[in-house]
Amino acid sequence: MAKDSALISKIKSGIVSNLSWQAARNTNLHIENQVLKKGEVVLAYKQRIALERDSIMVFADDAPLFNWSHPCRYLLHDAATGDLYNEVSAQFPPYMTADIPKTFQPFHTPIKIAEPEIYYPVLPWLRCPIRWTKGQRYAVLFSGASNNRHTNDLEFLYRTLRDIYGFPAANIFVLNYDGTINYSGNPHPVVSWPGDTTAYRMPVNGKGTKADLDTVFNTLKAKLKPDDLLLIHTNNHGGHNGTQSYLCTYSGADYLASDFADTLATLPKHYCMMVMMEQCHAGGFNAPILAKSTATYTSVSSACLELNNSIGGAQFDPFARDWIAAMAGHTPYGGALASNPDTDGSGKVSAREAHDYADSVHDPYDTPVFSRSSVAAGNCFLGQRYWHVWPIYCRLLVEVLQPYYLRKPIPEFYDMVHAKLVPQLREIESKLENASAAQEKELRATLGEVVKKTLGR
Repeated sequence: MAKDSALISKIKSGIVSNLSWQAARNTNLHIENQVLKKGEVVLAYKQRIALERDSIMVFADDAPLFNWSHPCRYLLHDAATGDLYNEVSAQFPPYMTADIPKTFQPFHTPIKIAEPEIYYPVLPWLRCPIRWTKGQRYAVLFSGASNNRHTNDLEFLYRTLRDIYGFPAANIFVLNYDGTINYSGNPHPVVSWPGDTTAYRMPVNGKGTKADLDTVFNTLKAKLKPDDLLLIHTNNHGGHNGTQSYLCTYSGADYLASDFADTLATLPKHYCMMVMMEQCHAGGFNAPILAKSTATYTSVSSACLELNNSIGGAQFDPFARDWIAAMAGHTPYGGALASNPDTDGSGKVSAREAHDYADSVHDPYDTPVFSRSSVAAGNCFLGQRYWHVWPIYCRLLVEVLQPYYLRKPIPEFYDMVHAKLVPQLREIESKLENASAAQEKELRATLGEVVKKTLGR
């Protein structure tokens, strides 16, 4: 926490007193009471705000009633003096993919967000639309006979999955070289990631061997469910034996494309498999993977054609670097992209769009190839998917649940509904998209029976 509460009070009062008459009525202010250290980066969604000093940050929301993105500002104050040393314009708040910390507190909020009374007059936790996560997201990051650039690619992707897309750390399996943050060749010793010169963050779960990769796939057999996404990224070196491509490993057997595909065929059915391969001759994996994938939607993005080589760089492999950069919204060094990869304006960078961006930057030695099981497969993205209960359904659900809610304490009732009732609501929800007035009346009765049965009333 900031060491001087008087300094915090000084910053708050100074900002409020300097607001224009209009801003005082229309701007909500929040303060990060914890001192942010020099060199840290604040993420405003994909915008990176580097801190030049130890700082106390004030977030000014200049259009609180609008959906993001909208105008906002980051006011950076010297943590020792409280003086404002930088004001950064942005379009997103600082906490988009994680829980808001308790140290981030409102202190001037003239604008209150209106909430429609009809949707949740009695159930304060039941917002409309109600949203539940749809499926888990898993990732496998593999590099066998690693050089520095291959390990650096894995670290860039790991940070992107954690910081931009909020993948749980436990769902990311990293296999690199000898089972550590290490690689063959220079620079040595391995100290820091060249993107921002900080320490490597990815935990390495095993060696870059066929045996360890098979172990990860066996682990996923017990985890993957029909709504889940699996991202597979392979890196380091690859070869071709005259018949098919193979993936090099740290030690032991190399991984033939046909064997790789056969292993994927043993995975349970799942929603989406997104594969990105950097190694030489990677294109020889595309067709076998599509033929054997158990995912509803499968895409494979490879750096080069089957009989071609992929190019490497001093610190990163160009194709992998640019594919990951498209997903991250910035280069590994925090710089701006050459163009906007979100070409359809959906707000999501899809597998197809990431491939197209990497291909547009295009090192002349690479020959990128993209394959997909269907057009829809290219639209898969790394973000969390959700299923929603929409307003008409919420209104009916609240009306039906009110009598039961009034008889029980909120925590007990909340747990009961989520444990017993939510799974059955999905079936009813699917019938609501084009519900007529008569069907709505029938639905109301159905909801009542479902509630009585599941809650034991």
